[in-house]
Amino acid sequence: MPMVCDHSAVPAAPTANAKVLVNEIFSDEAILALNKVAGMVTQPGIGHLNDSLMNGIFTKERVALTRLGTERDYGLLHRLDRETSGVILVARTADAYDKIRGQFEARTIEKTYLAIVRGRLPSVEGCCRQSLSEVRRGDMKISVPSPRGETAVTHWRVLASTKEMAVVACAIETGKLHQIRSHMAYLGAPVEGDRVYRSLLPPNTSALPANQRHLPPTLRLHAWRIALTHPTTGKRIEIEAPIPKNILELIGQCLSSQGTKGLPTTQSMQRITSQIQGENWWIKSKVKAK
Repeated sequence: MPMVCDHSAVPAAPTANAKVLVNEIFSDEAILALNKVAGMVTQPGIGHLNDSLMNGIFTKERVALTRLGTERDYGLLHRLDRETSGVILVARTADAYDKIRGQFEARTIEKTYLAIVRGRLPSVEGCCRQSLSEVRRGDMKISVPSPRGETAVTHWRVLASTKEMAVVACAIETGKLHQIRSHMAYLGAPVEGDRVYRSLLPPNTSALPANQRHLPPTLRLHAWRIALTHPTTGKRIEIEAPIPKNILELIGQCLSSQGTKGLPTTQSMQRITSQIQGENWWIKSKVKAK
């Protein structure tokens, strides 16, 4: 689902802040791809006017992105939840922004996430089409399953597992709020460390205790790869964000029954990611979970 920009909520322009960590993973004259760390908000908002990823980007890209203005959300093409890490795309030109937004609207951009989940999914791979409604509970917006909700489509494949935990690849056709988190919990296997979405219980929207607010995020969800048609060359490109260590450690645990201890080896990760290579990997022949 394309991102809908509420222009009234977008500041005149993000303030540049050189103290904000910006991990660049791809850059050319048309687009910029960054690896957002978990715990960082994507763009300025209430309580985060100066410490978002966009504040960091404006340190180097202020002139080009200011030209794009609120009409094109200062180049920002999509967002990630604060607790989610991974690839964020920013356009450097109006032409690049318009062409890539067109791909989002046509649902031709492929977004693959890696998640660690607790519990058992109903099968090794499948597709959740449970519609979701965005509701406000207290100060928090959440997505809940509802027959009257909007279309939400999440494909999944289990890549490795233990009795309690699994490494799951998720590809989303739509981009509803907290979509993967809500769908995984609905299927009986909430994302590890998710304090909001739970199976068999309503979402927990209580405020985090004050003595825990300084702690690192616990959610184990990473926007690993995005594939799109380059707006200038017309060629398909894939951009991957390095997987955080705290997720790699749990992948290693899921592989421990096969003799892996600690962080997974390069060879182990190649076996994992080989199951989700190529266009539309989720509609190819079934792969048995390792």
